[in-house]
Amino acid sequence: MRHRSVTYSASQMTEATFQALSDPTRRAVLDLLRRGRQPAGQIAEAFPVSRPAISKHLRLLRRAHLVREHREGRHRVYQLNPEPLRAVDSWIEQYRVFWASSLNNLKAFVEAEHARETQTSRKPK
Repeated sequence: MRHRSVTYSASQMTEATFQALSDPTRRAVLDLLRRGRQPAGQIAEAFPVSRPAISKHLRLLRRAHLVREHREGRHRVYQLNPEPLRAVDSWIEQYRVFWASSLNNLKAFVEAEHARETQTSRKPK
């Protein structure tokens, strides 16, 4: 097979981000990196799994562009790249709008029903 570069579309990038975020260990790695950049060894020490397992998680996060890696001497240092999370936030925003609208409609309905019941109970019989 010939070696060729692959260009990813925005939807493929978002899919890779969601796939990377699907694992609780990878989400925990991202949470750890929110505090700042860290060497791979220090990241691995924070988890009860093997270093090779953490390396695989970091590789997947790197492929999804959720982390950046650079070398400092013999160490690989990782830092969070929040950019791909904007696509996730944009996708989730559609559901925020849906739920806000649904809750506003429910509130209006409940308030109208309450007002109607209050008026009915105040009328003399």
